[in-house]
Amino acid sequence: MNILRRASTTRIVIAGALIVLAAGAASIALAGRSAGPTPPKRSLASAIHHALAGPRVAGVRARIRFSNHLLASGVLPDSSQPLLSGATGRLWATGGKARLELQADNGDTEIGFDGKTLIVYNVATNTAYEMAVPQNTGADHASESQHGVPSIASIQRALNQLASHVSLSGAIAGDVAGQPAYTVRVSPKHDGGLLGAVELAFDANRAVPLRIAVLSQGDSSPVLALSVTDISFGSVPAGDLAVHLAPGAKIVRVHPPHPPAHETAAHKPEVVGAAAVAGAVPFTLAAPASLVGVPRQDVRLIDGSGTPAAMVVYGHGLGAIILVEQQADGRDVGPLGSLPRVSVNGASGHELATALGTAIQFDRGGVRYTLVGSLPPAAAEAAARALA
Repeated sequence: MNILRRASTTRIVIAGALIVLAAGAASIALAGRSAGPTPPKRSLASAIHHALAGPRVAGVRARIRFSNHLLASGVLPDSSQPLLSGATGRLWATGGKARLELQADNGDTEIGFDGKTLIVYNVATNTAYEMAVPQNTGADHASESQHGVPSIASIQRALNQLASHVSLSGAIAGDVAGQPAYTVRVSPKHDGGLLGAVELAFDANRAVPLRIAVLSQGDSSPVLALSVTDISFGSVPAGDLAVHLAPGAKIVRVHPPHPPAHETAAHKPEVVGAAAVAGAVPFTLAAPASLVGVPRQDVRLIDGSGTPAAMVVYGHGLGAIILVEQQADGRDVGPLGSLPRVSVNGASGHELATALGTAIQFDRGGVRYTLVGSLPPAAAEAAARALA
């Protein structure tokens, strides 16, 4: 959690991904050994329709087991934290709100979402990280409430469109934590980077997600998984959904990248394109037309911790490379400063290598470069050296 404690715009792109993924998985689980009923075989569209047409669920309570093999042991100073090393715990969810409690020998971690704010609370350090989540408009909610269960034909049309981008396994009948369930495996057809597949299971009769597993390319075991050992359905008291901070807790506000404040206030259009962004940042913009053979797709101005910065995108989809350029502060070691060092054409940098991608950060000529991509360390290092 040391990385998030010094949270900045570039850090959110890197470390925040772990928080968002863990929080999103707070309502789903990967089953261990169980012997529950198995639903009848159905097409994927029919299975989805049947589940959506089932009874409304007031709430969910579950005991869970979270495993994380995304990072090698000891890579991060706080790698023993539950979010990074894995843990057992409990889950409560109802009405778009949820709380996930992960318990480990070195301290608990709680993740809560009240419909507006995501909170990740490190009990051991008494530090809470809060991030506001964009809200749907009233029109969006009204539109959703007017729609009933989609027909099998309409679901199939949506699946056909999705199948142009990913491979779908179909509905695999089985059971998850004693509940009848269907499992679907989704894998990218192209531009998937190091992502191999995502496996998702849902309750066959209630449309409640029950299983998620994320696999990297060439690996049959999940790098991220959330498992349930017991689950029940029913109303959930409001007190079970709240994250209760201890007295004196330190609160860190985490903000996702956004256009510079002066542009937002003036309601001006976004600054996009290499030439326009180069004229708006207080440093010499690199943003080469291609990076290790991958063509540049987008350049736009963002807020780099209070000063104008540039975000450059190379390639498409999950295989894209994201480059953030911002003015360097010599006193700030950067969000990756405590990670293993890497040399980038003589400049000292830091590297975070995971099973699903790599992040590298280094300073040169008063500019800080942060490169993130779903690619192996050697490829990320080659891309970084092409900038220096």
